[in-house]
Amino acid sequence: MLRITANIAIDESELDEQFVRSSGPGGQHVNKAATACQLRFDAMGSTSLPQPVKRRLQRMAGSRLTADGEIVIDAREHRSQKQNRHEARRRLADLLARAARPPKRRRKTKPTLASRRRRLKNKRHRGELKRLRRRVKRGE
Repeated sequence: MLRITANIAIDESELDEQFVRSSGPGGQHVNKAATACQLRFDAMGSTSLPQPVKRRLQRMAGSRLTADGEIVIDAREHRSQKQNRHEARRRLADLLARAARPPKRRRKTKPTLASRRRRLKNKRHRGELKRLRRRVKRGE
């Protein structure tokens, strides 16, 4: 089980991991070993996630979400399969935890009198500076 929150956990059977060859420097090791981890999770088809979490996840996942509703996480920072696997799972858990947290409702507020006065004072000051930069006419 991959624990996300107190009431959300993903079963291991819902995760699909593949190990592929990683790119970049590393000599013989990188050419022979499949250390990069590609983690797939069918988020939209998952029974573990409530519907509001799925909706938020769709907005947050961005390019990691496929057209089929799968989240694909690619981890290739480390030289070992074990570390990349752990990193991919950590990133998935982090993404799901952020989606599980409902956004705070925005409270409408009015600007204070002092802040309105500061804004207008600053506006007058900027206007005065710009007026002083203008070309001077002979009569002034």
